[in-house]
Amino acid sequence: MSAPRLALSDWLDAAHAPWRLDFERWPQAQAQRWRAVLAVSAGAHCTLLSDQPRDELLLQSLEARLLQPVHWQACDAAALSHWLGAGEADFRALADVDEALGSAASTPDTTEELSALHLSEQASPVVRLLNATLYDALQDGASDVHIECTARGATVRLRIDGVMSLLRQLEGTLLAEQLVSRLKVMAELDIGERRLPQDGRFKLRVQGREIDFRLSIMPSVFGEDAVVRVLDRARIEQAQGALTLAALGLGEAACAAIRLQARQPHGMLLVTGPTGSGKTTTLYATLSEIHTGQDKIITIEDPVEYQLAGVVQIPVNEKKGLTFSRGLRSILRHDPDRVMVGEIRDAETAQIAVQAALTGHLVFSTVHANNAFDVLGRFMHMGLDLYHVVAALNAVVAQRLMRRLCPHCARSHSPDAATLARHGLAAEAGQFRRAEGCGHCRGTGYRGRRAVAEVLRLDDTLRDLIATRAPMSHIKQSALARGMQPLRSVALQAVCAGETSFEELERVTLAE
Repeated sequence: MSAPRLALSDWLDAAHAPWRLDFERWPQAQAQRWRAVLAVSAGAHCTLLSDQPRDELLLQSLEARLLQPVHWQACDAAALSHWLGAGEADFRALADVDEALGSAASTPDTTEELSALHLSEQASPVVRLLNATLYDALQDGASDVHIECTARGATVRLRIDGVMSLLRQLEGTLLAEQLVSRLKVMAELDIGERRLPQDGRFKLRVQGREIDFRLSIMPSVFGEDAVVRVLDRARIEQAQGALTLAALGLGEAACAAIRLQARQPHGMLLVTGPTGSGKTTTLYATLSEIHTGQDKIITIEDPVEYQLAGVVQIPVNEKKGLTFSRGLRSILRHDPDRVMVGEIRDAETAQIAVQAALTGHLVFSTVHANNAFDVLGRFMHMGLDLYHVVAALNAVVAQRLMRRLCPHCARSHSPDAATLARHGLAAEAGQFRRAEGCGHCRGTGYRGRRAVAEVLRLDDTLRDLIATRAPMSHIKQSALARGMQPLRSVALQAVCAGETSFEELERVTLAE
């Protein structure tokens, strides 16, 4: 049964008037994103005004940030839009606010909501703080949460679109220790061990969907630092829709080259790049496009980040002895046509993958390297026979993720002459844009990312050069002569098209 609608005079004591909107502790960008403004009375009582349904996790997040209770109150959508548009104006017209609140539909106050609120009030501050931090990470689309201990407490930062941003500062070393200990308990790690690194994982159900988290604990000067990788499959599905190479932002040339190699009867297709560059997602998109039901496709991953219908997916479990190499050996006895190995980390896995490619299987995998040519050096470092490697290898895709300019605040821009000259461009070479920053992009000027990639396709000439250990400069010249587009050139095309900026180009790619 819904609670009766409360007028402003009922939830703000007259003695506490006048009141104001607090855009300093709850910035306007946040207010616009969540459709909620923070009202503070003269008695320092905080109330969140919103035209959305009550959100307990949002309240917990804000309470952890303000270190005080925050009440929820529904208001009229038109009034909320007026306050958001007015910016940091100081509102003291109680009659107008009372009218807006009185005309809004009452927020459901079900037993479930009351129970959840009761439990959240009974939970320890550390639990509520961690819940709020993870909730902030999910709402902002962060890929990682970094908890870094300092001499005075801890710093909590989020990696959003590949860039670190400060979330909050925690005062008190005890609070920082308890926060890391809470993470250890959730991941079933040894809370008594504080001198060695530890890795684990845990799952949480948030707003009806199950989310995986990977935890890495590392001892540091001031205690233990923690990094939580967020694996939100539902967000990937929502953001990408149908998972295809085109949906990732790859250009037509790169998509065509990858699709051609993915339909070969045997061999190996590798995707390389630094951590967080979207390598696994690219392989998922490739498998989604080639999967017709006529082939047996098996993957081994650590962990399974995205579930593909009709594909056998095996999670690595090193505690039980199921490693990449051991799992790959078993997969090859399971009559597969296509095999995906989440990552080639060691010589044994690399050797098995190469042998599988040479014996009639098509193998997809990822490897950490800076560019397509460095992959060859990685295999040499592992002690593999180069002749077998180049015989098995069909192509190498090296990719990066570049932030897109926010469509809401991006404007036409004329780069200076020095910038154009540095990149060998003329003023009329493209439609350059720059974003100013707004509430939609958290003031960064960027929103979302797209993939850019270079594709090295091996033919007989390149295989001969590599097998005879020709100088790398000769191998690169030969690849470029055969139409390979370097990563820097592909990224520069995105700048000229107005999708991203020169600053992002310099951040992501090396100068040629």
